[in-house]
Amino acid sequence: MSLAARIAAATPAHRDRTVDALRAVAILGVVLGHWLVSAIVSDPARPSAWHGASPLQGRPALIPATWLLQTLGLFFFAGGYAAARGSRTGGNLSWLGARLGRLARPVAVLAAVWLPAWLLLTVTGAPDSTLHVVRSLLVHPMWFLLVLIALTALSPLLRAAVSRYGLWSLLPPVALVVCCDVARHLGTAAWLHPVATVGGWAVPYLLGMALARDVLPRRTGLVLLPAGVAAGAALVLLAGYPASAVGVPGDGWSNLDPPSLFALALAAAQLGAFLLVRDRLAGWLRRPAVWAPVAGLNLAAMTVYCWHQSALLLVSFAGLLAGPLPGLLDEPAGAWPVHRLLWLPVFALVLAGLCSAFHRFEK
Repeated sequence: MSLAARIAAATPAHRDRTVDALRAVAILGVVLGHWLVSAIVSDPARPSAWHGASPLQGRPALIPATWLLQTLGLFFFAGGYAAARGSRTGGNLSWLGARLGRLARPVAVLAAVWLPAWLLLTVTGAPDSTLHVVRSLLVHPMWFLLVLIALTALSPLLRAAVSRYGLWSLLPPVALVVCCDVARHLGTAAWLHPVATVGGWAVPYLLGMALARDVLPRRTGLVLLPAGVAAGAALVLLAGYPASAVGVPGDGWSNLDPPSLFALALAAAQLGAFLLVRDRLAGWLRRPAVWAPVAGLNLAAMTVYCWHQSALLLVSFAGLLAGPLPGLLDEPAGAWPVHRLLWLPVFALVLAGLCSAFHRFEK
């Protein structure tokens, strides 16, 4: 048997391959999005001095790309589905312990590798701006894991809410996001942001649980997709929300910090499209050649997430030897986005090596 056929044969019959495909799309969206917007700029007078920049600033034509690459809603949807199915088949406490362990181990390994590297950078006199860039790229993505851990811990309560109230269980977290958005527009109640972050991403998490409980039929996509598109457009055009799905310097505030109604509208549109194509997607995923890479990426999802920015940093450190190259360590101006696309295979190759070394800790 070919490798793809062996992977397909080893996949449990009860596993929903469409949700796994959605998780794979989500991880690819996050990784590619970070690699495309994380510009590291080297000071021409002092190449070891770095600062961060965004190619989105002053480039409204690039904003639609953020609507495709900001896939955190898909991540939390898949997480909610897994939580509902896992806790139902394995028991709440045993599933919760195993899930938290799988989330924590890759993060602990990342810290064990980078803390000594950080100390080495410090004692060798790395500029403060460079240390800030390294710390930001490594630490900032971890907020996602903190939210996922919080929702994982709350999974028994959230699952009970979906079982009892169905889709009506979405109302409290949506109301919390509305309150936070109003307070943000008024410049008050910043203390709500951490709570609203968990509450906001609880919305797609609950939708994933609803799918696992068979209370999210395909026809719901006929509502979520157009409603999400219409709501997102209205929020930008009429309510003054930023059009970018991610933070852009100069916008004043971000649709992700904490997730705004625009972020929920985007997630609704994406999930609506998924529900509409899910049946056809299931047919494609029965082909071993299609399923094998999806299964492989799911098995290494946490490792990929934890180490993708390390791949960017390692390539950038190597780039210091050659000086600023187009798309690497130069200002994100002109044709920079095109040049950055050419670096993606290099980042991916380095990430594959890191995953080969550290995936064993996720198993």
